[in-house]
Amino acid sequence: MNASLQTPPRNLKVKQNLKPTVRMAGPEVGVLLEDCLRSVTAEASIEDTDRQKYCSLRDSLCAELASLLQEAMEMRWPFVPEKWQYKQSICTDDKTNLSDLISQHLPQLLNVLKASIVAQEAHAALAVIFLVDRFLYWTDESSRLLEVAKLLHKRYPVAPVAPQLVIRRARVYLNSGKLQKAEYILSHLIISSGATGYWVYGSESDRALVQAVSLQVRGMVLQKLGLWLEAALLVWASLVGYYALPQPDKKGIGTSLGILANILVSMNDEDFSAFKANPDIDLSLLGDASHRLLSAAKAAKMAVVYSQYTSLYVLTNATAQGTCLLSYSFSVACPPTLRKPFLLQAKKAFEIGLLTKADGEVVTSKQELHTFIKAAYSLVVTHKWLSGSSEAVKHATQACQEALAHFYRYCHPHTQERGGSCVEIMRLIAQVKLELQVEPFVNSDDRSFIPDSYRNISDTLVGFTMEVFSKLLQRFQKYHASLCGTTEAKCKAGKEEEDGARMCMTALGTTVDAFNTECMTDACKPSKEDAPRPPDSGSVDGLSSSWQKLSLKSSRFPRLGSSGGYSGRSAAGPENVGSATFLKSERPDTSLCSSRGSDKFEVIEAEIPTVDSDVADDDRGPEDGAPQSLSQLILRSSSLSNSFGSKSSGENISAGSRSRTAGTRQSSKSSETSGSFFLMRTQDSETSDPECDPTSEWEFLGIPKRVDTPNVAIPEECSSTEFSTQDSHGVPEEVTVDLESLNPWCHSCLKHNAFACVAPEGKYSLSQEDYKSLLAGVCHECLLKRLQSNKRKFQLDRYSTAHSALHLKFSKATGLWTARETCAYIGQLMNLHGTHRSAIWVQFLHQEERLSSYVGKDYRKPTQIQFHLRDVERQMTAQYYVTEFNKRLYDKEVMAQMFFLPSEVLLILEGDEIAGCITVEPYMLGQFVKLTNNKEKKNNKLPATEYGLAFGHFTYLHSNCQEVVVDLQGWVTASGKGLTYLTDPQIHSTRTSRGPNFVHSGITSFLRDQHGPECNSVCQLLNLKPVPKQ
Repeated sequence: MNASLQTPPRNLKVKQNLKPTVRMAGPEVGVLLEDCLRSVTAEASIEDTDRQKYCSLRDSLCAELASLLQEAMEMRWPFVPEKWQYKQSICTDDKTNLSDLISQHLPQLLNVLKASIVAQEAHAALAVIFLVDRFLYWTDESSRLLEVAKLLHKRYPVAPVAPQLVIRRARVYLNSGKLQKAEYILSHLIISSGATGYWVYGSESDRALVQAVSLQVRGMVLQKLGLWLEAALLVWASLVGYYALPQPDKKGIGTSLGILANILVSMNDEDFSAFKANPDIDLSLLGDASHRLLSAAKAAKMAVVYSQYTSLYVLTNATAQGTCLLSYSFSVACPPTLRKPFLLQAKKAFEIGLLTKADGEVVTSKQELHTFIKAAYSLVVTHKWLSGSSEAVKHATQACQEALAHFYRYCHPHTQERGGSCVEIMRLIAQVKLELQVEPFVNSDDRSFIPDSYRNISDTLVGFTMEVFSKLLQRFQKYHASLCGTTEAKCKAGKEEEDGARMCMTALGTTVDAFNTECMTDACKPSKEDAPRPPDSGSVDGLSSSWQKLSLKSSRFPRLGSSGGYSGRSAAGPENVGSATFLKSERPDTSLCSSRGSDKFEVIEAEIPTVDSDVADDDRGPEDGAPQSLSQLILRSSSLSNSFGSKSSGENISAGSRSRTAGTRQSSKSSETSGSFFLMRTQDSETSDPECDPTSEWEFLGIPKRVDTPNVAIPEECSSTEFSTQDSHGVPEEVTVDLESLNPWCHSCLKHNAFACVAPEGKYSLSQEDYKSLLAGVCHECLLKRLQSNKRKFQLDRYSTAHSALHLKFSKATGLWTARETCAYIGQLMNLHGTHRSAIWVQFLHQEERLSSYVGKDYRKPTQIQFHLRDVERQMTAQYYVTEFNKRLYDKEVMAQMFFLPSEVLLILEGDEIAGCITVEPYMLGQFVKLTNNKEKKNNKLPATEYGLAFGHFTYLHSNCQEVVVDLQGWVTASGKGLTYLTDPQIHSTRTSRGPNFVHSGITSFLRDQHGPECNSVCQLLNLKPVPKQ
């Protein structure tokens, strides 16, 4: 844009929107929240002076805050509204944000909170928490606030808890990987019309609003799981709810449109066709629906306009719009003559996002910092395609990589000078804007963050009514009722009442006893070589690495003190922690075989009957063990506990007399996260693979603090994963492409396989044509042919570094791999190693959930790229099958759903050369268990195993008797109902004959030994055709 264009005084506007007290959102806010926590846990006594102090502080609030506080106490709204949120005609005074008001008076409000707690004014205290909740969430200080709310509710069970706080807990669970708990909270709110204990709604439309928000957040859960179609349907239902309110909720509409845009970008074309064909969907709202990426771009642009007075939302949605346009410019559907115009539109969108903050302005929100870096890097990529790799592009790329490295350190719990990291990140963002000559845009409204050219979007007339919304809710009624049916409706915070309207949905009494089973394997028997067990150590099952089920109780969160260090309270008293230490032991310390009962949950946590045995609330941290960043995560258990003991897809080592488990449970000091780590190693048995290290062991990161660990033992008969006699890591088979079955969506197939025609010496150097093919999408066969090599092997050799990368997703429905250019930070090794793979903390700019954490998996020995690709292809194939299986369960009103975590590939680049390859997937917290192995073993002690065997039976029939999914492992509910999340499956298939696939013998073994000749109750309920006798 021409620099001579006259622009409005944006600097003045930015100053008006500054949040001056954000600078104290670390130490000072931490100290005040600590004071509140101490007050709420102190002995309940009150004096006249306490009451007088509370009244004095309350009366000192400015008129606007006093009015908001009174309305909050009167339960006038379920969510604190922005002035512009429900108004069609907006005046200048309405173009402000509540965050500005809260930030200016945050210390004063927190002092009122403390005084109200001491004066035993619980209703007022919860109202203050309600007001400051959103602001503290965006500044990453939500955990302790929710802890205060939880303890207040426990002490004063009849004090009303706002729906906003209940849903905040679900968001925290979503971010931390506790998806089961998030789903239960959201489903309860949907099915019960928003009932949250003693909260009283002023109108039915307020209930509908809570249901709409719950649908929206649940859509984000399914988005994280890679279930794009299901997520899109839920988010669309939330859109209908927002539009159908007496005064449409513009903030809610904008948020759902932005989420929908991101979902459509990731969705495959087949799912988009199904989405459009759904009778409940009317995409005329988005204008041209000829291509999903154009629909996504329109949704994101509408979201920008709806949220134009809030900088964070404009940044988020403008970045989403640019991503949609950038992706479309490389799609097969985009005419070559229109590629540049779409790239220019993408460039403009990224610039709008970057201009939401002035140079030097303070930003402390993790989400905002992450999105700024993503917008900056995406702008760099756009410039590269518009004008080539100039020096400015190279310098800007380097600045983005440095910014991501600072962001990773900012998220680390031991980083004391977070403020310095924030300043450095925003300095680097300013450098990118300078290098790429980002100029201000014409904006006639100094309170808005969007250019005038965006205001030409007029509201599309939609016929969304409450009746339409009610019908959509009815569509989801059965599923959400089934989830709620797996919980016990009790509030353990106080008196239990059977009236659902009075029930405290924040507790639900959903915890059931963990499985108390005996461990009978040799691995569980004490050895003379084992050291004595620590007096207060818990227990874990002593089976092989395939069967580690790790569940740690969290001590109370350490707090960020005013000095910048961490001062914490815990059940065992305060501790001091220095820098993280990675421990390695030559011999296990204990043999752990005993079992523990279940723990209890309560308050602001819809607890679930999971095998996951978390610590009781009285011993938990503010976020119930929910980590907030990559480095704060707790290795309770995850896909790591099995999948890294695998070669080329998670082959698992059988337990024998030589296998042992041992652990010393330890905790670390960290801000806003559970503090538990522990050290565990198991000695794996030998495999037939010559590359295996038979003595390789699991190693867990540890920082000392013991916590109890309940035992969930797996029976001996289900203790191993078998191996094919073939070398699964040997020379790959020749990949051929059948010309008669070319993929009509594949860019390479459409170009007559030009993508795969590369000389061997240039196989891993990517040309512009390679990038275009990958960005447009290539089929699995073409990608394997292009990247497969029998000689060149890869292994990461540098950690704690940022790289440019290609983020590859695979869709089984279309058979396509689609890439996006991104920047990835390869963090530290987790000190968690299996026989074949290691775990790494990873953060990348295009991950589905910005606030969630991801785990990378790399082979411990140099490995060809095709093995990573096949790992992902296998898991996403299993996800494709399980989606169809879930539909059958749903149709039969079965109270269970199974999901496979989405797995993706990162190609690490040095310039245009592929330098490494890892797979990535979302990090999950919870108890990791195994249902079946890949041959005849099964865990009959877990009710979820019945569903797993029925799923295997289903895949056999659904694949025309050619495939069966086995080796089921992940996170389950104790009842076997509700939600099960799985990872690292195996597939026996007659369509291929490599790796851990036993082909016909594997299918026969499943049918004969695991499933057996008789169908179980789930198979019968689904009317599955009986398996043939073997």
